[in-house]
Amino acid sequence: MADAPHVVAIPGSLREASHTRDALREAIRGVEGAGGTGELLDPREYDLPLLNTDDDPAEGVDAFTAAVREADAVLLGTPMYHGSYSGVLKNALDHCGFDEFENKTVGLLAVSGGAFPITALEHLRSVCRALNAWVLPHQAAVPRAHGAFEDGEFVDEKAAERVRVLGRRTVQYANIEPDPACFESEQNVGAKGTGD
Repeated sequence: MADAPHVVAIPGSLREASHTRDALREAIRGVEGAGGTGELLDPREYDLPLLNTDDDPAEGVDAFTAAVREADAVLLGTPMYHGSYSGVLKNALDHCGFDEFENKTVGLLAVSGGAFPITALEHLRSVCRALNAWVLPHQAAVPRAHGAFEDGEFVDEKAAERVRVLGRRTVQYANIEPDPACFESEQNVGAKGTGD
């Protein structure tokens, strides 16, 4: 399929044995099962420094943002930390902007050691809306993740299927037509150039 949507998946975890990364790999299986191509953009491989807008972008930052910008759709995955998404993912998103996300389809995934990580997903949804992205209504969560995986693979088939559906929906809606500009979107100028 020559025009197969290309989806990049960004995990918000630096752990070697990351359930977030494992879950995103399962989502990529859903992407590929729907005829798309998938790629994991592991922040550990890009050496993304904490964002300082006084600094010129590091080489890894340029490579990372280019990969996001060139993708047709994005999957964001995060562990839930203190009721929200991780600082690792926040920093990765801070290096991006409208050029990477505007009118782009985004799928959201969160994992948690405890209960359903709804607030992490809600917070990510707000960030994506601020970037004028189109966030899928379907989102995937893996609560009590310690029991959902074994050796990096899902043992909870219901959770695995929810995650694969997220990947499939990302391909299905990767080329959704953008909505016409509205008053709110015209006011959403972002942080770049504001002197933060």
